[in-house]
Parts: sequence; structure tokens; C-alpha cells
Amino acid sequence: MSSGTSLSVWPQGVARHVLEQVDSTNAEAMRMAPALSGPTWIMARRQTAGRGRRGRAWTDPPGNFAATLVLRPEGGPADAARLSFVAALAVHDALRQLCGPQLNVALKWPNDVLLNGGKLSGILLESIGSGGAIQALAIGIGVNLAAAPETGLLEPGATRPVGLLGETGLAVSPDDFLAALARAFDDWHRQMRTYGFGPIREAWQARATRLGETIIARTGTTETTGRFDGIDETGALILSGPRGRQAIPAADIYFAGV
Repeated sequence: MSSGTSLSVWPQGVARHVLEQVDSTNAEAMRMAPALSGPTWIMARRQTAGRGRRGRAWTDPPGNFAATLVLRPEGGPADAARLSFVAALAVHDALRQLCGPQLNVALKWPNDVLLNGGKLSGILLESIGSGGAIQALAIGIGVNLAAAPETGLLEPGATRPVGLLGETGLAVSPDDFLAALARAFDDWHRQMRTYGFGPIREAWQARATRLGETIIARTGTTETTGRFDGIDETGALILSGPRGRQAIPAADIYFAGV
């Protein structure tokens, strides 16, 4: 299943704000959330304190894409968490729409998008709420459109960062990417609301890197090696190894032999 939304239409009922500079688009989304009446994209041309997963810094040189979609999700925290897969599919499809179907782009669990095997994009979900109810969800998305950040801070074995322009010679502006991304996200989100997570899971696995291959999942001091057999109905990673089939809800993924 692929996004069939027209490339000339901004999704109905979705707002957008473009800022010259902000500390973090996710932080700004949370500040704006109480006053928003519906889904809203917040894009910044420059972030001074961008954030990645697990408290890591996210660096975006000029010309790169940094934006957050803030919305009030249906359901509980588990439903909200599955929107990271919707976001990954949207990034994937937006890149293909703008750059062509020949683009060598793939999805890496839990929420990275790879180009030619390197990390092009990351996704960060943050929420506010209480008592198991989510009042607002921020889906932050960074894409190295113009340049990859410096690699000096990479952890051993981590996926190298790449930039779209450097890898392909294709120049895509943040504004054009926002428009394509918003359309693709709206299309996949409507599909999930209509048909559930099943089609999203199937589509994500069809675009996943290293499916059926041996990978390493690390959580804290625990390391699990096994065959990557996809994701389950909750979005957890499925690994098959000497201890049988395991579902891993959260981890950092490394590729064996890399």
C-alpha cells in the first residue's frame, strides 16, 4: 500500500507554522499545544537545541529539515507510540515522491530512515498528559537534506549519518519537503485510523532494512542477537535466536558484522 495523495494539496484541517529559529521544534510544539485547535506542523529553519532519542543531541546544519507535528492522538500511549511507524512511512514516501522511486531509502527500527545504508532521518516522539491519557503528542522529524552532521560524536557501531545532497546530488528545500511529508503523513494516518495498525505494519516491514538478517539489539547493558523477523502488532521488534522468538519493545539496533 502506498501514499496516493495528490502532490498539489496541503492536507485539509492541518495547520503549519514556519519559524526562523527555535530551541527545539518539539519543545515549541509542547509550548503551543494548549492553544492549538487541530494538528499542526511546526518547522524551524534553525534549531539551537535539537533533541534526538534517549536525550542525545540532534545537530542540523543549515538547509536541513527540522519539524514537529503536534496533535491529540486517539487512544492511549501504545496507540500514540505506533504513530512513529506512520511518520517513518511518511518520510520514506515523501523522499521517493520528491527524488524518484530509484532512491535507495529504507526504514530501520524503531524510527530511523536510511539512505544508501546511512542514517538520513530520525524521529522522536514526546508527549504530555496524565493518568495514562495523552493530551498532546509531538512527532519530531529531522532529515539531513543539505548535509550530514559531524561524525565525531558517533557511538561505536552506530549507523553513519548521510546527507541527501551529498549522497545523490539532489537538492530538496525544507519547505518542499514539509509539504510532501505532511501529505504523506495525513494519508498514512487516515489509513491507520480506518484499518488499524495491520496495514501500517505490513507497509513498514516491506520497506525495512535487514529483514530476515542477523542484527543486534542493545538496551542498557543487555545485548540480544538474532534474526530480525519484523515487528509485532504493538510495534515491538521480533528477534529469533538461540532462546527462541523474542519481542523487544525498546532498544538500539546495530548490524552484525558492521
